[in-house]
Amino acid sequence: MNAPLESGVTDRNAALSGADLRAARAIAAAQKRRVLDVLEEQCGRDPEQLVTDLARLLHYETLSMQDLNRLEPAFDVLPFPDCLTHDCIVLHDAPGLLLAFSDPFDEHLRSWCDVHLPPINHWKLAQSADISAYLARHEDSMRALDSLAPGDLASSRETDGIEDLSIRSISEDTSPVVRLVHSTLYDALKSGVSDIHIESLAQGLAIKYRIDGTLAHINSVEGVEMAEQVLSRIKVMSELDISERRVPQDGRFRVRALGRDIDFRVSIMPCIHGEDAVLRILDKQGLADELTGLRLDVLGFEPDVLAAFRKLSQEPYGLLLVTGPTGSGKTTSLYAAISEINNGHDKIITIEDPVEYQLAGVLQIPVNEKKGLTFARGLRSILRHDPDRIMVGEIRDPDTAQIAVQAALTGHLVFSTVHANNVFDVLGRFTHMNVDPYSFVSALNAILAQRLVRINCPACAERTAVSDEQLHESGIDPLRAKNASFMAGKGCGKCRGSGFKGRRAVGELLILTDELRELIVSREPIRKVKEAARRGGTRLLRDGAIDLMLKGQTTLAEINRVTLAS
Repeated sequence: MNAPLESGVTDRNAALSGADLRAARAIAAAQKRRVLDVLEEQCGRDPEQLVTDLARLLHYETLSMQDLNRLEPAFDVLPFPDCLTHDCIVLHDAPGLLLAFSDPFDEHLRSWCDVHLPPINHWKLAQSADISAYLARHEDSMRALDSLAPGDLASSRETDGIEDLSIRSISEDTSPVVRLVHSTLYDALKSGVSDIHIESLAQGLAIKYRIDGTLAHINSVEGVEMAEQVLSRIKVMSELDISERRVPQDGRFRVRALGRDIDFRVSIMPCIHGEDAVLRILDKQGLADELTGLRLDVLGFEPDVLAAFRKLSQEPYGLLLVTGPTGSGKTTSLYAAISEINNGHDKIITIEDPVEYQLAGVLQIPVNEKKGLTFARGLRSILRHDPDRIMVGEIRDPDTAQIAVQAALTGHLVFSTVHANNVFDVLGRFTHMNVDPYSFVSALNAILAQRLVRINCPACAERTAVSDEQLHESGIDPLRAKNASFMAGKGCGKCRGSGFKGRRAVGELLILTDELRELIVSREPIRKVKEAARRGGTRLLRDGAIDLMLKGQTTLAEINRVTLAS
């Protein structure tokens, strides 16, 4: 039998006993604390084992995270705010209702439920962290279409032409469309979303958020008329033509929320059911706070890629390109490189669309195509401004490409991004933009391709099995994974139930050598270029992602999502 808690637990591996519970109750009463808190502090068990022991002693069934995820919440029975207050959830469990709760010693919970809830068929014990994770996964959908009672979430007003999303009275807006749009914007800002997707369906709208690079379905809006009004409201905010529904439109607007001004870049696209909208959130001040003191070594690149890229960013002249899809961290990598070389002795000028983060001591120019300030025109003017280092937000047209190459050939170090899948595709992009191959390879120092891989949540990651068949299907030799420790997050409160917490960059760095330059100028097949690059030490994106998986930092499914299985 375990020693009572008053005298200390001598055998933490033994089963929890009735004496332990009585001792915990006595300590809790004396210290005016919860019995569950005393047990968690003194019994030395992990939360899962503690729940199992309590369920056995108190004759409850248990619910795991997997069990919870299989059930649908009954927020119409127990509203979401009450779930948070009482740390419990009512779930649909045919043919009746099930209540998942975390504290079996809460004497007031059952009496409160008897008064406020219909009859509950089953009471089951679950970890508090699992309940929190489950609620976190459903939190976005509850907030975006909440009833927005007065005092909970504020209405929007216009201040100096800027929509003001404060936290006081959105309920003052009589229009349900305005309430829906503004609460969705506010919800996205609070959740750290990068993009909001509003998709027209046959019967209404679907609202999705992109968080950590993946889309999460938040809610659906019923009614074609409501869908059209939501899109019209977004167009009005973006100063677009609400009568035009047949061609794409691009715009932007600004809101004041969370104590700062935040820009939204809007893209409207016609579809078979109406129109879709994607709103890119450009939170400059939030990004500034996040990137304060930004350096390359915090991005997570492998040591050899990091060292080589850092050295390249300090070269006196040449062209340094970063490539990857939207949201892969290209601009952040360039900002980090510029922050490291910004010593006050060089003139550094950037031209961006838009300026995402203000760099101290750097002249930053925003593109304004409506006024005729394009990347190409801005870059020509920059060259007359005596720069040492230049950053071009993106090279996407022949004029910008030609000027960037010429700038690199005339004593400037030029940083830029290009949209391509890998370093070798960048070579083809410049060829198709009719850039002279000899000038291009003479100017080019290196190309970095990168992706952001989600990392397993350290709080809930556990060992998992990966079969040889799964490895073969993913193009991975099982012998390479012989001694690997495969891990995956099961989902908890700290990771909002996703199993992932944070992201890490993996890179593919192609440094131009004389051999590669000769192959490119002579237009040799890309296969030969790749072979020469591998001989020169270039590691592909896939290799870096596989290494993360083999170290237990991410999952096979995640690396297959981010990189191409060869």
